[in-house]
Amino acid sequence: MRGVTRPARIMNETSDDNGLEVGMGTPARQGDTVKVHYTGTLVDGTEFDSSRERAPLEFTIGAGQLIAGFERTVVGMTPGESRTTTIEAADAYGMYREDLVLEVERDRFPPDLTPEVGLQLEVRRPDGHTQMFMITDTSEAKVTLDANHPLAGHDLVFQIQLVEIV
Repeated sequence: MRGVTRPARIMNETSDDNGLEVGMGTPARQGDTVKVHYTGTLVDGTEFDSSRERAPLEFTIGAGQLIAGFERTVVGMTPGESRTTTIEAADAYGMYREDLVLEVERDRFPPDLTPEVGLQLEVRRPDGHTQMFMITDTSEAKVTLDANHPLAGHDLVFQIQLVEIV
């Protein structure tokens, strides 16, 4: 996570869409393994991810598996409870950084690779580490690579329902 950590804004809802009794049971705390359903949207309402059509997301609070604002929102929730939180870009996937965008000569790609917009590439850096890039533009002579996370620079809104403390 980049930037200064700020508390996520949380709005409580008393939803029990799955027939669970809201507010009953022990609240989730650091170290608990939990299962949640969530829907993630941009501030304008564009949905970028949801667990509603698949199994709930399972994670351990405080293990660093998710962005911190998401985990902080789950702390204190009881099974069946729903919350909506807005996580600022700096506390989510960071701000969009122009220095992570590169233009590369097209002839530097292997002959069997056809660069196409949207293609993700794993690139070995001079220090031996690898970094993921997405091709965002191509021309006859150059290919533009972007190492920013696709959600970098965006404030994110999550609707989270705690399904179970495992």
